[in-house]
Amino acid sequence: MIGVLSAGEVELLLKIQVVGHLGCTDGYNTYVYPVNYVYDDHFIFCHSTLGAKLDMMRKNNRVCLQVEECIDFTHWKSVMVQGIFQELEEERDRYTAMKMFAEKNLQQKINQPVLAHNTTVNGTQVKWHVKNRPVFFRIVIDEKTGRYEND
Repeated sequence: MIGVLSAGEVELLLKIQVVGHLGCTDGYNTYVYPVNYVYDDHFIFCHSTLGAKLDMMRKNNRVCLQVEECIDFTHWKSVMVQGIFQELEEERDRYTAMKMFAEKNLQQKINQPVLAHNTTVNGTQVKWHVKNRPVFFRIVIDEKTGRYEND
């Protein structure tokens, strides 16, 4: 049986998952990228290094994020978030995002590709090269919908 997730089930899935699929477009092609994220009841926070994904979102800020919990092909839940890409440029906003990732123990994902410049978040050392410094962004949510299948 396929059904619609309640608002509470949508919220719960967004809170417990940490990996989603970010959709964006260059105006011609649509791209989907796996990303880790943090949800704070208002925004979806993500990070990326410089590249095609950020270039696209800076030019066309409409994005979506799909999050799922899949047991097998007849037992799954999926949430789709539609919204606006918003780059976090203020240092305070970037710090807040880093702190949320550290609290979810996702700081390793931020540390691995980018090493050197020192920052401490909740007693955890976060390091990166200034030139490879991760770009933090959030999705300003317009709409959240969810579906499930359970036979």
